[in-house]
Amino acid sequence: MTGSDALLPPMKWNAWGDPAAAKPLSDGIRALLKQALGVDGSSAPESDPAQVQLRPSALGDTDREALAAIVGTEHCRTGHDDRLLHAGGKSTLDLLRRNAPGVQDAPDAVLLPGTETEIAAILDHCSRHRIAVVPFGGGTSVVGGVDPIRAGFTAVVALDLRRFDRLRSLDEESGIAEFDAGVTGPDAERLLGERGFSLGHFPQSFQYATLGGFAATRSSGQDSAGYGRFDDMVLGVHAVTPMGVLDLGRAPASAAGPDLRQLLIGSEGTFGVITRVRIRVHPVSETTRYEAWSFPDFATGAAALRAVTQTGTGPTVIRLSDEAETGVNLATTEAIGEQQITGGCLAITVFEGSAAHTKSRHDETAAVLMAHGGTSLGEPAARAWEHGRFGAPYLRDSLLAAGALCETLETATDWAGVNALKAAVTEALSTALGESGTPALVLCHISHVYRTGASLYFTVVAGQRGNPIEQWRKAKAAACDAITATGGTITHHHAVGADHRPWMHTEVGDLGIALLRAVKATLDPAGILNPGKLIP
Repeated sequence: MTGSDALLPPMKWNAWGDPAAAKPLSDGIRALLKQALGVDGSSAPESDPAQVQLRPSALGDTDREALAAIVGTEHCRTGHDDRLLHAGGKSTLDLLRRNAPGVQDAPDAVLLPGTETEIAAILDHCSRHRIAVVPFGGGTSVVGGVDPIRAGFTAVVALDLRRFDRLRSLDEESGIAEFDAGVTGPDAERLLGERGFSLGHFPQSFQYATLGGFAATRSSGQDSAGYGRFDDMVLGVHAVTPMGVLDLGRAPASAAGPDLRQLLIGSEGTFGVITRVRIRVHPVSETTRYEAWSFPDFATGAAALRAVTQTGTGPTVIRLSDEAETGVNLATTEAIGEQQITGGCLAITVFEGSAAHTKSRHDETAAVLMAHGGTSLGEPAARAWEHGRFGAPYLRDSLLAAGALCETLETATDWAGVNALKAAVTEALSTALGESGTPALVLCHISHVYRTGASLYFTVVAGQRGNPIEQWRKAKAAACDAITATGGTITHHHAVGADHRPWMHTEVGDLGIALLRAVKATLDPAGILNPGKLIP
């Protein structure tokens, strides 16, 4: 079964997602921008993609003809529009560059293979002719993960996996599905839903990102409290490398040496091209229950979330917005800047399963939250969060166009370090952006929870000053330095890409870097796969 008939429109070349779903700024947001940041909120005129100057394709005729012979002429594309749509991901830096004047980089060709044999032939040709290859799924990276970095190669091509779009098998007895890596989140849910099953992985990139991309970046979905991160769901992974095929994962658990799946999960396309994933799935839930909560402050709310997680009461979703994020209603994206839902801090809980199961888990969770200072707000705010949970990136586009600087970053630490890490990152961002001449609105929420710790997700809004690309680079570097100095991980689920690569020495140490380089040299000796990402 294929999912291609349900594909959303292609993402806009210089913004997130479907242009029809764009979010104009409300009067409340415009007032907030002017009052807090001195941004007048007037939108810049729309850029014309036809006027964007791309670097001329460096792919020679001989190489182009050879690659076209592998995938077919119609699947070897060198036109302006195809190259522009694969010129990078969707970070704020990507979008600012996309709208900047001057010549922009882009892949020299976009290849759309349809079989693993074609991928193997592409990797062979590119290894022999020093052509870099960037595996490309949904193009949703916000850390420079699909930027066409040449790194001294003669040319660079994007390897678009959209034709790998099948549900290959579903073992209903075991609860295991095997998908092609190019299947998107919505198509996975549709194909599984036709058989009464669900994956339950809903990151903010869900509508466009692919299952192969989820695996390659260690994605974490908003329902992770109930279903785990994507790397928890992956039972097997199949990949084509320049040195051959890897087919890893044979049983629910194994003691047959180190788990080699982990070489590919989180590898960001630097070791091989993931073409198939075997994933744990579950029957579609019978019922869903919602409840929002208010806490007097972030520390109290965080302690309550820790108690729920360590008690094991079992919500599918549990998250907590800090005072600033609650104050502007960011969690309920349809009402940002309007009248507050609550003072203090807003928490969201969602429960899925049978009627009896959701009731018991809801009741036990509610008792723990109340015992730790929570006040129930009922269902509406939780339902509003779910309704708008994929919409925030569209708002960022409108903010950028209006002269605001807006971006997100995330990290994780143990429970004992949550408050210190939050304070350090907030201070670093506020100071760096203040030095550029603008106040900063730094919002934070706990997005994912574990028995031993939690992820912190920051949203930053400031005024654009001078060169906004350099303005954000300095602020992000300050935040990353604060993260590593305070014991957090450089990334919890956005991945490393190009943007976080300078901090990998701190993350894994020199010996860890040497180990990654050794794996790279074994699987990709010519170094063609996604250069400039992950490995310093």
